[in-house]
Amino acid sequence: MLRSSGEGGELWQHPEQPCRGWVPSQGQLLPRFCGAGGAQGLSRDGAQGGAVLRRLRPPEPGTKEQREGEDAPGTGPEHRGQPDTGSDTMAQPKGTVVLAYSGGLDTSCILVWLKEQGYDVIAYLANIGQKEDFEAARKKALALGAKKVYIEDVSREFVESFIWPAVQANALYEDRYLLGTALARPCIARGLVGIAQQERAAYIAHGATGKGNDQVRFELSCYALCPKIKVVAPWRLPEFYQRFPGRRELMDYAKKHGIPVPVTPQTPWSMDENLMHISYEAGILENPKNQAPPGLYTKTCDPAKSPDTPDVLEIEFERGVPVKVTNTGDGATRSSALELFVYLNDIAGKHGVGRIDIVENRFVGMKSRGIYETPAGTILYHAHLDIEAFTMDREVRKIKQGLSLKFSELVYNGFWHSPECEFLRECIGRSQESVVGTVRLSVFKGHVYILGRESPRSLYNEELVSMNVQGDYEPADATGFININSLRLKEYHRLQSKVTVKQDE
Repeated sequence: MLRSSGEGGELWQHPEQPCRGWVPSQGQLLPRFCGAGGAQGLSRDGAQGGAVLRRLRPPEPGTKEQREGEDAPGTGPEHRGQPDTGSDTMAQPKGTVVLAYSGGLDTSCILVWLKEQGYDVIAYLANIGQKEDFEAARKKALALGAKKVYIEDVSREFVESFIWPAVQANALYEDRYLLGTALARPCIARGLVGIAQQERAAYIAHGATGKGNDQVRFELSCYALCPKIKVVAPWRLPEFYQRFPGRRELMDYAKKHGIPVPVTPQTPWSMDENLMHISYEAGILENPKNQAPPGLYTKTCDPAKSPDTPDVLEIEFERGVPVKVTNTGDGATRSSALELFVYLNDIAGKHGVGRIDIVENRFVGMKSRGIYETPAGTILYHAHLDIEAFTMDREVRKIKQGLSLKFSELVYNGFWHSPECEFLRECIGRSQESVVGTVRLSVFKGHVYILGRESPRSLYNEELVSMNVQGDYEPADATGFININSLRLKEYHRLQSKVTVKQDE
């Protein structure tokens, strides 16, 4: 039983109806009462039934008074690794958080958990080319308690602003990985931060694990784009990961809170899909000796079962960027960035192109096994590599290869929005001015075969290189060239011979 004195915010309590704890209301803590009499009106200087009113003050965080009352925010059973009792305990309001939402098990549970912690949750779902029922995801997020849901189609931006620079760079991490996930994260982070700024949210949250690369990629991008943003990473909070040590505990939590999830213990791996690729990891794939199950692949067909007739494509490049693809078989053409990339995904997927199964070095310091399907990316990697070698000066290309190696490492580690990565993109872009022309290739049975190329900027001189025409080259000059280059080798081995003789004496 409670009365506020108004100005000054003093609260007064009837002794027969003691305060049972404190709950948040409109930015302040108010006491909760339990008693048979229910709420009754009291005056500050009077008493109901002769009882004397006691002045109440909200407890200071961490004080004995707080601990003896209702669980303070962040100290309830869920924060002590104990089962959630389903009580109506409310955490102190913490403000608005924009959650990078996928609709999967982790982010669905995290959405509900964030609300338990006192956050107003805004869900942000980026359409980055994944196969997803976005309207169903919107309804699901709202049903779970999201204050708002933003679904943003960033597919075109992903291709033009992130995939194309990677194609220009011939980006490849550790010689095999085409960086599909690593390229998507800064694109998603850009949208995430944009919504946070629009909604004046102080926090963003994500469902990346504490062992992986994505936590680094998301957060470095967010901090670069909005230095004052605060990040809530549940999988790095002991009160979260101790409560949910495995996916089984998440499943139990989901069932308890009525969260529909597509993942079950019978699908023992995790997937992440975007327009460029799909990745598979965890579960039974964590043992690197285990072969991928036959039903795992979703973007590409089994090469052994692919068509017995190849698709022959002509891909035109300008400044190292594909601008048109033509299928010489049926005459189909695509020229807009998004349509071109989707079309190449379809052709490559039909022929089983783009599968890799690798062990890679994560930025956080451990090795991990990943299986990837990158259909269109694989075609473009081979096509661009060919037209670049055809049109770029040898020494420039050597330098550019070094830049590409560093670019790939930076992208993989999450530094897309760093000054050094911006500098590399500028340098690589400058190197692509002469990378113009058309590559003709065949897509067949899991492979990409280069058939030919032509370019108005080609450095290839057919007359000069011909064995049948002397051209402007004088063969006799090669004698001096060989003599000069052999001088270093002769001197090195002459010295090594002297050292060997002395050691034998």
